[in-house]
Amino acid sequence: MDCWTYICLTMRIDIITVLPELLQSPFDHSIIKRAQEKGLAEIVVHNLRDYASNKYHQVDDYAFGGGAGMVLMIEPIDKCISKLKSEREYDEIIYTSPDGQLLDQPLANELSLKGNLIILCGHYKGVDERVREHLITREISIGNFVLTGGELAAAVIADSIIRLLPGVLSDETSALTDSFQDGLVAPPVYTRPADYKGLQVPDVLLSGHTKNIEEWRHEQAVERTKKRRPGMA
Repeated sequence: MDCWTYICLTMRIDIITVLPELLQSPFDHSIIKRAQEKGLAEIVVHNLRDYASNKYHQVDDYAFGGGAGMVLMIEPIDKCISKLKSEREYDEIIYTSPDGQLLDQPLANELSLKGNLIILCGHYKGVDERVREHLITREISIGNFVLTGGELAAAVIADSIIRLLPGVLSDETSALTDSFQDGLVAPPVYTRPADYKGLQVPDVLLSGHTKNIEEWRHEQAVERTKKRRPGMA
């Protein structure tokens, strides 16, 4: 199924977590909330403990071979993913992992063309390796650091994807001019007043000359990228 098929459909993101409460606020406000109200996106959070096989709702255990930290067990994860897959097809099953593919704008663009996604939030010392080998299709990291759990990473991934869906932003061109969309960081922006305590807005932005303004913005973006993200320049 190509990307154009999805434009009029609702993107669904199912998030599997041991701490669903952490994901309430990020999706109940601002642009992501409006995207759901418009029917452009649907976010469903699943409590992994609901798929535990014991009365204590245990989803983690000690690692074979010893070592510090608990490990999420394969059984409840498999049960949850299997149930979801029995209800619909998924384009990607994503695991939030510190050593996964680094999230960047091209990856967000790619995922925004998908239909249904599952995001499994890492937690504790991680998940049973068999989950990574057999149940997921992609691992994503939001940076070279470790979080307490994958819930915040899942929220970041979902936000970066949903804001790109057609109709989510009031200005359809806004996302296309974001940082990193063209391999550059965004140029400086200004708003009123044009003169604040002697601090002036560059004359070119007040000139009304579109070509000159676009050239200035490109030059500023290139210069800022060289200075702040030299690896991209």
